[in-house]
Amino acid sequence: MSKVLLVEDDVRLAELVQSYLTQHDFQVQVEGNGLEVLARCQHFQPDLVILDLMLPGQDGFAVCRQIRPLFTGPILMLTARQSDIDQVLGLELGADDYVVKPVEPRVLLARIHALLRRHKSAEPEQQHELQFGQLMLKRRAREVFLADVRVDLTSYEFDLLWMLASHAGQTVRREEIHQQVIGRPYDGLDRTVDVRVSHLRKKLNDNTETPFRIKTVWGKGYLFVADAWSS
Repeated sequence: MSKVLLVEDDVRLAELVQSYLTQHDFQVQVEGNGLEVLARCQHFQPDLVILDLMLPGQDGFAVCRQIRPLFTGPILMLTARQSDIDQVLGLELGADDYVVKPVEPRVLLARIHALLRRHKSAEPEQQHELQFGQLMLKRRAREVFLADVRVDLTSYEFDLLWMLASHAGQTVRREEIHQQVIGRPYDGLDRTVDVRVSHLRKKLNDNTETPFRIKTVWGKGYLFVADAWSS
């Protein structure tokens, strides 16, 4: 579950955004004072910061300047200001994106997902191997071993398994899988991902009736269970 620090002094708006993001599998903390953001970042260790510009204590520009040397995750500025100068300044201070209020919740969510994907893909040292108990994934060779036995997967199945395993313990939404693995948006009806997950379960000795290794989170997506591969 990705963590978001929402820096917003409008209590009503903060509650609405927090509620919406929580419904979409984010852990959200709210901070309303610009002077407290650095300490909250250090304590909460968020994956992404949503930063309003008009804040008590110190404004969002000062906050961005203060936390950017220490916080390596994405910063999304969310503000009522529409000035091009403000947007350019925010980006120059280290913000990764800039959204003008009012913003549709779905648009905000899409921007957050895009920033997190971009940040993950830009990490300087990508993992090339993942291991969970008896399961070993080798990205460069595109090979999977379970209990030292090679598992034959199609290219799509490997990409899907790698995506789920690299987000172990987090629900990966169907929309994200479609976009990154299938290469097209999810239309709400396409069963391609479900079929491929079913094939993965069979090949990885998961229980197809009551899966315990790759679980279905109904209405959301799939969850790779990190500690289910010891036997």
